[in-house]
Amino acid sequence: MKNFMLMEPTNQTFAELLSNGSTFSVPKFQRDYAWDLMQWEDLWEDIETLAEEHYHYMGYIVLQEKGQYEFEIIDGQQRMVTMSLIILAVMRHLRNFINDNKDTRDNEERLQEISNRFIGSKDLVSLRVRSKLTLNRNNNRFYRDICSHLSPPNQRGLITTNHLLKQAFEFFYSKHTASSGAELAQFVTLLTSRMIFTKIVVHDSLNAYKIFETLNARGLRLSIPDLLKNYLFSVVTSKDDISDERLSELDESWATILAQLGEYNFTDFIRFHFNFQHNMVPKQEIFKAIRTLYNTPQIAYAYLYSLNQYASIYASLLNPYDEWWKSQSVENNKIKKYLEGFKLFAIKQPLSLLMIAFDHFSPDEFVKTLKYLYNLSVRYNIICRFSPNLQEKAYNTIALKIHNGDYKRGGHVKNSREFKQLYPDDNTFRNAFEFYKLPGRQFSRQIRFLLSDIENSFGRELNYLDTTLEHVFPCHPNQSWYEAFGEGANDIIDRFGNMVLLEKDTLGRSDFKTKKMHIQKHLLFWQKKWLNMTLGTYPI
Repeated sequence: MKNFMLMEPTNQTFAELLSNGSTFSVPKFQRDYAWDLMQWEDLWEDIETLAEEHYHYMGYIVLQEKGQYEFEIIDGQQRMVTMSLIILAVMRHLRNFINDNKDTRDNEERLQEISNRFIGSKDLVSLRVRSKLTLNRNNNRFYRDICSHLSPPNQRGLITTNHLLKQAFEFFYSKHTASSGAELAQFVTLLTSRMIFTKIVVHDSLNAYKIFETLNARGLRLSIPDLLKNYLFSVVTSKDDISDERLSELDESWATILAQLGEYNFTDFIRFHFNFQHNMVPKQEIFKAIRTLYNTPQIAYAYLYSLNQYASIYASLLNPYDEWWKSQSVENNKIKKYLEGFKLFAIKQPLSLLMIAFDHFSPDEFVKTLKYLYNLSVRYNIICRFSPNLQEKAYNTIALKIHNGDYKRGGHVKNSREFKQLYPDDNTFRNAFEFYKLPGRQFSRQIRFLLSDIENSFGRELNYLDTTLEHVFPCHPNQSWYEAFGEGANDIIDRFGNMVLLEKDTLGRSDFKTKKMHIQKHLLFWQKKWLNMTLGTYPI
């Protein structure tokens, strides 16, 4: 990871971050301030323990160096802004002491010193603060007013994000009960010297993306949507001929995309969206490819429109029961089964192909395509457990042909060379199915889904949620079971042939003879033949 950076990551206090005259800016199109009461209370509880714990870790702050001691905040703005608001609230209390003629000279000196170190210095003419921290286009003016007047502007019709800034300032202002300026100064010293950040400085936004991917893979969720938004919006506005109204519309459109997807699904969505219209690139190279391809205002704008168009499709493909499907001209019950199968087994490889198929095919042809991909996935991914790498490449090729208009219906997908090469033949599938294992205790829902699907292929209408999974040879057998099956019986516990669906689990740990008679009486249709093959030769 260090190759992406200008310097090794370092742990720094808040005071060290702002030393040497360092200034920080939030990209103008980055997300607005969004912390609320829950985060403020959590942070304040941590601050209250500083005297005993000596320090508190605030996490990563990812910066892009713009000049000497000038940094753009790629990730960490919410924490930086909140820390500044805490200090501004302290400064307001100092101003109150000064106005009340309490230790006036010392408190004026404390106020000036705290401002210079952590907030910024005042312009001698306008008396406005030249802030060490510049926020985005929606927050900056309001934040600067707080810095200049040590109080939020008393305005009507505040947008939500600035209302949060106002509430945050008031929340932290209410927490201070110090009786002197010296106590307040001691609090600021404690706060700024014991709140620790891991500072990462990167060359550019491309390297920031690689950092985000690396840290996110380790479970540290950083904001890739912000990074992509900053790039695309900067391209769209590069000629300075876009109105504020249009920018607001783009902001709303972006917010809609995130609301539908959430940050967790966003990166996958970007990758799948890219892969149905371009040759597949590795996940870690997506941002670089986007920067290469979408580099003019017109192209970037069209890309933003396309993201908005496909976000609903992608989000609904992930959720078989989404209300969105009811407004579409597809057979709802059919798609539910296939999409639920993908979801239960965490199969995402077909999503890119399905997105473009939904947009380009008729509703009937989309459902057919969904069925073909589901059947392939059951064989390829679930039963045979083949590598998904070849599958993704094949799906990329098929998706491109749909995007380019070469394939116009589901039959083209099913009969394509790429699809046929992936599809396991019957012998391969049968051999894999015979010895297929899946722990029923951990994967009961998935197994019931598959067994119900097989049962329904014989004309029944069975809901897998209404069934119970029964192990013929139990998970915790007594000695009589080993006498019936032999010592190698443990090997069959997790095989499909050892699992059947029943309406209720009334057998518990009955002996083999009792269980076999009950199962033969109540067994679902297709499994009777299977039971006779697997259990019929055992003595009772």
